[in-house]
Amino acid sequence: MSDVTMSTVTAEDDGVRIDRWFRNHYPALSHGHLQKMLRKGQIRLDGGRVKASHRVMSGQEIRVPPMPLPETRPSVRSNQKRGISTEDREFMHDLVLYRDDHVIVMDKPAGLAVQGGSGTYRHVDGMLSALSGKNDERPRLVHRLDKDTSGVLVLAANAPAARHLTAAFKSKECRKLYWAAVVGTPSPSSGRVDLALSKAPGSSAAKGRELVVPDETGGKRAVTYYETLENAGRQLGWLAMYPLTGRTHQLRVHATAIGHPIVGDGKYGGEEAFPLIEGLDRQLHLHARAILLPHPKGGQIEITAPLPEHMKNTWNSVGFLENDHSGVIEWPDL
Repeated sequence: MSDVTMSTVTAEDDGVRIDRWFRNHYPALSHGHLQKMLRKGQIRLDGGRVKASHRVMSGQEIRVPPMPLPETRPSVRSNQKRGISTEDREFMHDLVLYRDDHVIVMDKPAGLAVQGGSGTYRHVDGMLSALSGKNDERPRLVHRLDKDTSGVLVLAANAPAARHLTAAFKSKECRKLYWAAVVGTPSPSSGRVDLALSKAPGSSAAKGRELVVPDETGGKRAVTYYETLENAGRQLGWLAMYPLTGRTHQLRVHATAIGHPIVGDGKYGGEEAFPLIEGLDRQLHLHARAILLPHPKGGQIEITAPLPEHMKNTWNSVGFLENDHSGVIEWPDL
């Protein structure tokens, strides 16, 4: 059995039913078991009992009771209740880009999940107590990144900050910049993609099977602005991408929709996402480069994260120079 954990509702999950939240994050959990835990009060929202139909709000905390795990569960150094290992504590501290009494910004590496799920036992959410501050208060997630996306991830150091930041994400006060390498050279070189998205029928978040598809009739509106910073002949484009909304896999689907999938994105770009370029790494080339957000105590902060190694290697292979676009960010008027 896993330990009791506390999980903060992020802006992306605002308004979903609590039973849907559990199906999204714990797809291996059966409907009957979920209903039983709700009836017994083992699942709680901000300390109170809830029914399956209750809709959660960003910033709220969900008590996740012990879950049955597969017998083949690998040996994992336990966290939270039994303490974070020294190795993981140092790992988390090394990722911090910015920290004060209210906000923590970390540089999430590609390949590390933000939250747990079926078969995922090591993730950011499970190691957050390593960054506990005053009164041992555990930081809270306020948004998410895909497992294979690297870069800036914002945490709230306390409950009031969590409420402020999740509201800022929901109201689009936060500005996000992603860097991506895409196949080919987009034409026009800059533009706006306004394409609604929905989860593909039958897909699941379990083991990375979640698939998002364009859906202009029943999908949720998704808007992305993009600008080409550099081209490597006609093989590769270096894009700055500014998502106005925060849908699952939004940038990946939008890049493919304009005919230029993100390098390494086999899920949405197929074999086309792996161009034959010497020195090219097959990992996803999508990086949360920077964020501009209102600070809970006033003013704004802007944080940037350096390119991950696999993207640096590709940049070196095709002649892109990270420092050419590392100055003051010109945030577009979205």
